[in-house]
Parts: sequence; structure tokens; C-alpha cells
Amino acid sequence: MAGHSQFKNIMHRKGAQDAKRAKVFTKIIRELTVAARSGLPDPAANPRLRAAVIAARAANMPKDTVDRAIKRGAGGEDGTNYEEVRYEGYGPGGVALIVEALTDNRNRTASDVRTAFNKAGGALGETNSVSFMFQRLGQVTYPAATASADAMLEAAIEAGADDVESGEEEHAVLCAPDDLSAVRDALEATFGAASSAKLVWRPATTAPVGDEEVAQSLFKLMDVLEDNDDVQTVYANFDIPEDLMAKLEG
Repeated sequence: MAGHSQFKNIMHRKGAQDAKRAKVFTKIIRELTVAARSGLPDPAANPRLRAAVIAARAANMPKDTVDRAIKRGAGGEDGTNYEEVRYEGYGPGGVALIVEALTDNRNRTASDVRTAFNKAGGALGETNSVSFMFQRLGQVTYPAATASADAMLEAAIEAGADDVESGEEEHAVLCAPDDLSAVRDALEATFGAASSAKLVWRPATTAPVGDEEVAQSLFKLMDVLEDNDDVQTVYANFDIPEDLMAKLEG
């Protein structure tokens, strides 16, 4: 079992999603504000904002909260100036990690991220030190119940996508970054609103992790990083055997 999405599924099944609801809202509000400030406040004309609104909808964020965040960003009412920063490094077991953040204090965030890596026995590297092991892709997701794998694949091909990964929980439609908006629009015309539509980092190569202690340390590091309000997303290229993943879930 490889990659970041499976880790998120484990966290979801353990019930951690509800406990992190406030932090999830904080991150989405920050993205809504930045997206509205960087372009038009209309989601239909601002792909980044539309992706943030989709994320807010998936998290069951109240509509008035979404509207306030967009208004703050569009009107410049929030005087906080957030910067987009990407951190890269190696975690336990030599697993490569990419950490995307929106921060109003680069020194604070860099210190927090570096400390998390160091405590886990990893090492924070320079920008582009591990990103070559990932692909930058557009990803549109739908619940598995939306359509059969064949129907989703056919629609994705017609929409101009490159690949579809269908599993028990969701369909992930992958495309070139520049094609994300067009692919999303075409799929939504067929299946309705997507669960998410965003740019992601997908592992091109994976690091096998077969030791339970190493896997636990890795997941703890990712959990610490994702608990940081400045951190928006964490990607990792781990590959953990199914039997070990089942043991960790238990």
C-alpha cells in the first residue's frame, strides 16, 4: 500500500477526522482567503478558489464561513500576508516528503517543520531535493459509488485526462496540471460536483517500509506536520506491505 492517500484513509477510519475538524477548517479558510486575494472572488472564474470551495464543501464547512473567508481575501480585510512555501526532506526509512504551507512567518514555519523532521530522525533538505521523485499532476476525485470504474475511465478519457485510479473508496482522475480546470468541468458536467479538484504531488518512485517501528515513526511525523496550522498538505512516497498496514490499523 503506497502513498499519502492511504495514510489519510487510516486516520479517517480511526476517527481522527472529527478531532481535527477545527484544524481542517483553519487550513481551508486560509486557502480560501489566499485564493480570493490572488484572483477573482468568483469560483467560476478562479480555479484555485473553486478548488478551495470544493474542499470546504467536502469538509461540511458552513456556507457563511466560506463566504466570509472569500470576502476577507477579496476585500483585503485580512491584513495577514500569507506566503506559499514548500519544504522537502527525508523521514524515517528514507521516505521522501513534500510539505506545502501557507505562512505569515517563514522563520516560524521552517523552524517547526525542521524540528518535526529532526525529532523523527529525518532531515529537512533544500527545495527540489526530493520533488524529482514525484510528479506534479491535476487530480479530480469522486466517491466510488458515483460510477463504475469503466464508466469513469471512459468519461475521463473524453475529458482529456491521462489516467484513472479506481479503488473501493474513490475514483482519482489524473491529468496534466494545465488541463485540471477543463477535465474537472467536463467530469462535473457528467457526474456533478467533484469531491476534490486540485494539484497534487504523486510519487513516481516509492520507498519500501517493512519495519513496524519505522512505519509508526513515519506516520507520527506526518501527523505532527499536518497538525501544524501553517501546513496545508503533506505528501510522502512510502510503500508499506498490506499485512503491516493492517497491523497498524488494528
